[in-house]
Amino acid sequence: MNKAELAELYRAYIACLNAQDWARLGVFVADDAQHNGRPLGLSGYRAMLEKDFREIPDLSFNIELLVCDPPHVASRLAFDCTPKGRFLGLEVNGKRVSFAENVFYEFRDGKIAQVWSVIDKAAIEAQLQRP
Repeated sequence: MNKAELAELYRAYIACLNAQDWARLGVFVADDAQHNGRPLGLSGYRAMLEKDFREIPDLSFNIELLVCDPPHVASRLAFDCTPKGRFLGLEVNGKRVSFAENVFYEFRDGKIAQVWSVIDKAAIEAQLQRP
């Protein structure tokens, strides 16, 4: 898979997430996928995402930066949303927050096999301290 094909596949994956099309998630995520070193498999990965959407009903993944170097993808995702309660251990409770996630993916056989993700929690903390 070349860079352009990988970028197209990644954009389709993000569209799948935003559509909450869980039946198609297996098109993009490997059965033995790992997230931050935790073996979740496809079912655990799906459960993680479903939980995110339950806790953040207006969740939307927005690609801010995308770099593809097969078999890897690096992406900066931007979020502007209102988590219902606690998020990352913080009492957000429906306040609108904006933050970024820096995430790296390793693709194997055209599917996401590894994900390494870091969310900018400090940005959320700073917003919660404002009146």
